[in-house]
Amino acid sequence: MNHLPLIIKREYITKVKNKAFIIMTFLSPLIMIGLFSLVAYLSQLNNTKEKNITVLDESGQIESIFTDKETVKYTILKNVTLENAKTIVEEQESYGLLYISDFKTTIDTINQDEKRSVDVAFYSTETPSITIISALESKVKEHLKEINLEKKGVDQLTIKNAEVDITISQENFTGEKTSEADSIVKLVFGGAAGYLLFMFIIIYGNMIMRSVIEEKTSRIIEVIISSVKPIQLMLGKIIGTTLAGITQFGIWIILGSVLMLGASLIFDIDFSQVNTPQQDLVTQAMQNPDGNVNMQLFISAFFNMPLANLIIAFILFFVSGYLLYSSLYAAIGAAVDNETDTQQFMLPVIMPLILAVYVGGFTVIEDPHGTVATVFSFIPFTSPVVMLMRIPFGVPIWQQILSLLILIGTFMFTIWMASKIYRVGILMYGKKPTYRELLKWIKY
Repeated sequence: MNHLPLIIKREYITKVKNKAFIIMTFLSPLIMIGLFSLVAYLSQLNNTKEKNITVLDESGQIESIFTDKETVKYTILKNVTLENAKTIVEEQESYGLLYISDFKTTIDTINQDEKRSVDVAFYSTETPSITIISALESKVKEHLKEINLEKKGVDQLTIKNAEVDITISQENFTGEKTSEADSIVKLVFGGAAGYLLFMFIIIYGNMIMRSVIEEKTSRIIEVIISSVKPIQLMLGKIIGTTLAGITQFGIWIILGSVLMLGASLIFDIDFSQVNTPQQDLVTQAMQNPDGNVNMQLFISAFFNMPLANLIIAFILFFVSGYLLYSSLYAAIGAAVDNETDTQQFMLPVIMPLILAVYVGGFTVIEDPHGTVATVFSFIPFTSPVVMLMRIPFGVPIWQQILSLLILIGTFMFTIWMASKIYRVGILMYGKKPTYRELLKWIKY
């Protein structure tokens, strides 16, 4: 008799009725949104703090460029020495002192071929913000460039009129046009899919392993195994725990979205202050006068992607990859008596996942169709993550099918091998198994 549906139902109900599961299902979004809210609030607080910068310009030719902004105020000092300026800034407890030397001699050598530099220094009690220093460097450098050009007799208007705006249009040989927005959207989508699978495997793979260890140590397994085949019991645990995980994940998404919206409206917190590298790419692309046009490009780029292919591939690779690793977690749980003993077996399982994330993160960004990215998208233990990152960039269907077949074939072999370990390991107590013993169990 096939007991698999009963085992799946039992495993699912046991998990979702567990007090720890219920508490963490509702508590985790609260903790995460609370942390994000705190970070976003502190970021806003830090960005709104007014910084008073004192400027001592011995040349008298640059001080005019320093105009007050919302969070940065400038004070110009004149007819004082550098040492006196330092004393004044310390007494006033200003953010810092920007010192610009008299560069008249430097400018007088404008016709010489030697490289010219100007002494500029920033004095402060504490280490200044990198953003502030970069902005000051940019201001001074640009103004000095204008002064040098004037000395050469070059009109700024002439330079401005000589500038030519170009945009490199991207188009494949079939006539389909793409843009930078397409690449960014594909990168974000692929990265999110890969990281989601990685986190799902880590969280719920460990849940499966702990479930097997708990039943083994409580000796419940000895009663169950008398009427159920080991492979059915293992598959029931994997599928039941997976369904519980999907339920929990769905609640997290819904509850997290509601809490984030509520925190944003009630406490006026801007979550955009907390940026990821992918968000930074989008922000940089949006920060120009054509922001509305760029937003339309991003929306257009999203809907121009092969969404049907992406959704189907995501489901197939996500499920296959998760089942592959879940079977290994279940086998490890059956082989040991407690979680402490699992450490010796976890490294070979975790390393391919970590490698997949790094390979996908670095090689796919650089060249999604390169040799390294392509090879790792066929290796079954890395293909779920790497292939999900590559697919948005246009992977041929035959490559997707071949990679999926290799992944499914490896899963079937792994589930067979894991069931062998599971069959023997669930009845073994009081001894730490070695890799050699695991090989013997597989041969039984």
